[in-house]
Amino acid sequence: MLDTNIKTQLAAYLEKLQQPIELVATPDGSDASRRMSELLADIAALSPKVSVREDGQSERRPSFSVGRPGGAPRIHFAGLPMGHEFTSLILALLQAGGHPPKVDEALIAQIRGIEGRFRFEVFISLSCHNCPDVVQALNLMAVLNPNVEATMVDGALHQKEVEARGIMAVPAVFLNGAPFGQGRMSLEEIVAKLDTAAEAKAAEALDAKAPFDVLVVGGGPAGAAAAIYAARKGIRTGVVAERFGGQVLDTLAIENFISVRHTEGPQLAAALESHVKEYGVDIMPVQRVQALVPGEAMHEVKLASGATLKAKAVVLATGARWREMNVPGEAEYKAKGVCFCPHCDGPLFKGKRVAVIGGGNSGVEAAIDLAGIVAHVTLLEFDGKLRADAVLQEKLASLPNVTAIRSAQTTEVTGDGRKVTGLVYTDRVTGESHRIDLEGIFVQIGLLPNTDWLKGTVSLSRFGEIEVDARGQTSLPGVFAAGDATTAPYKQIIIAMGEGAKAALSAFDHLIRIPAPPAEPKMMHTAV
Repeated sequence: MLDTNIKTQLAAYLEKLQQPIELVATPDGSDASRRMSELLADIAALSPKVSVREDGQSERRPSFSVGRPGGAPRIHFAGLPMGHEFTSLILALLQAGGHPPKVDEALIAQIRGIEGRFRFEVFISLSCHNCPDVVQALNLMAVLNPNVEATMVDGALHQKEVEARGIMAVPAVFLNGAPFGQGRMSLEEIVAKLDTAAEAKAAEALDAKAPFDVLVVGGGPAGAAAAIYAARKGIRTGVVAERFGGQVLDTLAIENFISVRHTEGPQLAAALESHVKEYGVDIMPVQRVQALVPGEAMHEVKLASGATLKAKAVVLATGARWREMNVPGEAEYKAKGVCFCPHCDGPLFKGKRVAVIGGGNSGVEAAIDLAGIVAHVTLLEFDGKLRADAVLQEKLASLPNVTAIRSAQTTEVTGDGRKVTGLVYTDRVTGESHRIDLEGIFVQIGLLPNTDWLKGTVSLSRFGEIEVDARGQTSLPGVFAAGDATTAPYKQIIIAMGEGAKAALSAFDHLIRIPAPPAEPKMMHTAV
């Protein structure tokens, strides 16, 4: 099952096991079950601390659990955790075997202190690069807290259950049988959602923080670069963000990051966070910013939690989000057939009919990828021609199960109340309206800057981008901006990083030019 190179690497990892672990399989005689047995046998052969049984009684077959011998296992894999999920399996083995996790001690204590019974199920696809973070977070919680149980379910392998629950986007998390969350969630986000009493305490702690010299709002490539360049100047630097990594977390293959031939978004995001932490930057994750209040000597950043952060200079690096079609039915059927990540959700539409909205590089790439999974892809482009690179258009034209419709304006998403059943579009040349019956719609029409909260505070372009000059300065003195949220052209990772570095250097230059407060006069003592 595993090749020699992977076995060698895995054997080295398993040397870190501090206690024995037991893998208990529930087979069903299928080909997937056979491959699962081979995988577990390969793992057990690499360490004397790993044993395997095949007498499990799980309700899902094939599946297996990871736990201590003689104990009730709390980590389960209903599927073969390969592809993006192989790391989830390795971490589950290590953590169940007593290897300490690389997590903040305060967060570990918070997880251990959560009371109640929590049975999590997370439905994933093996091609989803967002899913492992959720799986790994829930598995770690199951290791740390005996009241938590976590099960990874491969949606492609358990399609009947996926259809019965109406799951049309991954990761989809259920808690005690009820929907809990959809999409990427960090460990901090999951814990905050469970431990609601901790939110007020966290807000108090944030409120009590001393003012920053530079506060970076946003944790994507621009924000990370800004934080590093500011911290290297020896000044007090903080980063406040909803999630570290930003839009990069939703990117699969990255092949134009100079000097790195190939990487993936989550890997790059993890590297960015690790690099920022090396400089002692105060990272405040899972925090949504609501307002910027300018001041002469100190700016204030107000958070949704009620806390307020203060800083002498601010760098805005809030990035962008997927642009939506804004047509009737889109919001109603989001995650019920309306999707934005073909890599993550594509496997859930195996053998079905889908549409891709958008004829740029992202849309055509999505259509090409989906064509290998689904029955048929209809690509709709608003313009009279596709805008993707020529090589992508040639590949698209060679696929027999793809239809490209140009001059098409999507006007409605239709459904039966539970899921998407089709879409309606208008031919912009003839004015005629047409309906397409399908089960999924993948929207790939670009990005929108995350700047709604800044309206009326800093100058924005007609597209909602933060207007910046050549130094990254906004219309407010002491407030700088960088990355995809700004008017800087060409929204690329490497450009965002450069703009972030520039904004931080400009912020530092601003700080050193602020006049020092006048010294207090010394008291004169007269001898008597």
